[in-house]
Amino acid sequence: MKPFMTIKELLYGLETKQFSAEEITKFYQDRIEKYNPTLNAFLEQFETETIKTELYGSGLLAGIPGALKNNISIENRTITCGSKILQHYKAPYSATVTDRLRQEGSIILGTTNMDEFAMGASGEFSAYGAIKNPWDTERTPGGSSSGSAAAVAAGLVPWALGTETGGSIRQPASFCGLVGLYPTYGLFSRYGLVAFASSTDQPAPLTKTVYDNALIASALSGHDPKDSSSLPEPARDFTKNLDGKLPKNLTIGVIKNSLKSDGVDNQVKIAFERAIKHLEHLGATVKTVELPDMRYGIQVYFILAYAEAASNLSRFDGTLYGTRAQGTEGLLDMYIQTRHDGFGSEVKRRILMGNYVLSSSHKEAYYKKASHIRSAIRAAFDNAFEHVDLLLSPTVATPPFKLGELCDDPIAMYLSDYFTVPNCITGMPALSLPCGYTKEKLPIGFQFIGPRLSEEKIYRAAYAYEQSTDFHLKNPRGYE
Repeated sequence: MKPFMTIKELLYGLETKQFSAEEITKFYQDRIEKYNPTLNAFLEQFETETIKTELYGSGLLAGIPGALKNNISIENRTITCGSKILQHYKAPYSATVTDRLRQEGSIILGTTNMDEFAMGASGEFSAYGAIKNPWDTERTPGGSSSGSAAAVAAGLVPWALGTETGGSIRQPASFCGLVGLYPTYGLFSRYGLVAFASSTDQPAPLTKTVYDNALIASALSGHDPKDSSSLPEPARDFTKNLDGKLPKNLTIGVIKNSLKSDGVDNQVKIAFERAIKHLEHLGATVKTVELPDMRYGIQVYFILAYAEAASNLSRFDGTLYGTRAQGTEGLLDMYIQTRHDGFGSEVKRRILMGNYVLSSSHKEAYYKKASHIRSAIRAAFDNAFEHVDLLLSPTVATPPFKLGELCDDPIAMYLSDYFTVPNCITGMPALSLPCGYTKEKLPIGFQFIGPRLSEEKIYRAAYAYEQSTDFHLKNPRGYE
């Protein structure tokens, strides 16, 4: 076996008996033990004896190891969400996505580190230490699905699940040279996921290649009666039409903001413009699309997401879940001390802002107005998709920034989600994949955005681009 094998290659190796499921598992366990002390990508690595019962499953992913972000429930396993307030809390049941992956024969090797309660864009806001980018350990892997992205990029696992609210899968995918999906809202079950913002949060895969991503997505798809937000859609095979060709008569709209914005790094612009030309060479019709309302996406997202976060996190007060402050004087003091000691600074900031926009004196000015603009942005996207099949933009405006660089500038860090939040607040799917590297050899990503339930078309277009380039074949040095 060799590092950085894709799921497709591993499945072929199993089928041709080049190696066994036990050998694959041991190989990745050894890599986690060797490299995780440097990267801090895993919070928990499961014991060999515990996962032995999973080695003989059948299905799409039989014998293929992976990992889950630590806000996705695994029965009787610690689920901290990267927070001290849940440091000893064990999930009483498994998430639907956990069960579906196991039913398809996948082996879960452990849980990955993350920004606390998925609130962060750098992996620096975990109560258990910052996560490092394998391409340059002085830089961030992105967030909040930081550990999942770092683990796949370093070849510690061939796939990992992250969760995304406004860019938390695609931004790390861009920073780590990976493929990351944000699915149509409700396509994958949210049952068993600890949500940051319930109206946009979703679990989805991070992988090395488009095919691998489509395979994991196939395993996750299908209606879940346990989740009221789950769409009444059947399970799908997203790999069946991946033939290396663009869909016929494909028209792609390049979002004008992504070409004209002064905030886009010049190296990102160059890589993105090359990707556009390459798609034209493959046969796509490319036109520029104006989405002026997109500039309000960040403001709308953070108002709505912070309001939902404040509401969701109100349950963590020391009475039912996780840590409870000791030696306090009365119930109110216990509430205050538990939340003061248990939550980190970024979580506290977002709770305060969320409560502010939900307060009776500001609800009309902020929350309700943001809800109206959300509808306007959705209408603008729907209108754009009457003229084009898919939209295109950079995933992130910059390459990976250095650890500590933006910790004292939360606004700058929030703006890294500029291109990823608009489709999240409209519930539309998007896929990030590599399109180049900086002169420092750091990954750059771009994304396809599609109308609701257009994942098959997105995967097909992305696969055609990927298979005609070599960006997905590159790996960080030092993890051979």
